[in-house]
Amino acid sequence: MKTNKIRFKRTLQKRNRDNKILIKVPIKREELKKGIYIVPALFTCGNMSLGFLSILSSIEGHFISAAWFLIGALACDIVDGRIARMTKSTSVFGMELDSLSDLISFGAAPAVMMYLLVLNTMGNIGIAIAVLYVLCCALRLARFNALSQSSELEKHFVGLPTPASAGVIISFVLSYQLLAPEEYALNANTIPVLMELMPDFFKAMPIVIVVLSFLMVSNIPYMSFKKLKLTKIRTIELFAVFIVLIILVVIFPQNTIFIIFSIYAASGILFYVPRIIINKRNKRKAEDEEVGSDET
Repeated sequence: MKTNKIRFKRTLQKRNRDNKILIKVPIKREELKKGIYIVPALFTCGNMSLGFLSILSSIEGHFISAAWFLIGALACDIVDGRIARMTKSTSVFGMELDSLSDLISFGAAPAVMMYLLVLNTMGNIGIAIAVLYVLCCALRLARFNALSQSSELEKHFVGLPTPASAGVIISFVLSYQLLAPEEYALNANTIPVLMELMPDFFKAMPIVIVVLSFLMVSNIPYMSFKKLKLTKIRTIELFAVFIVLIILVVIFPQNTIFIIFSIYAASGILFYVPRIIINKRNKRKAEDEEVGSDET
């Protein structure tokens, strides 16, 4: 039997009083394949390599280069997952390698970049915030792997994904650089309203990093785009949204990327809090109805 068709089989057995087997019901569960798939693994290694180059660039003080290295790591992370799912080449090895790459590229690299850019003036508190971010990233990835192996993954992510958390930091660095003097700044169009808020966001960056850290280890559901198939028929409204996003990225690249990642990070809270309030109200109504029925 081929390795890509390995399955776990369980058997439910019902017995009568004479201890004789009446029926057997096989329960099958797909097993993650074991082995190395070259093409997805190459992109995953590219993700890890770019993450390490980002750390070196941050140490040398080249934060813009470090941010662009992480943009490349994000692209590799998206591509390797897509290729693995399209070719049905997901494996235990690939999953573990991907998590190690994410820990370097979206955990250690952003933490080093933010420490050297913002947190190093805060002494031990700055060190603690950077360490907290890396630890929460590792916990988030460990939980994801555990849920993957126990087949408990759903259509949404549990907690903010590590690439999205790093994306907020990366895109902030790219946007903030636009405020530098002309000889150092990037030649790109900007959104004036957003650029006016960047200095305040820079001051609040330590708090933002702490919030991102706790969002990663939270139970807040976040939308997953892994199973999004662009070949399926979609509504014209969704197509129009994609066109607008592409145009904005072309015209205002750094600012648009920052807005997209920030909205995604905030979306979990914006949808989760009202859901909790509605659930509490429904629970109170149910309890009141039970009390009323008992009294009658």
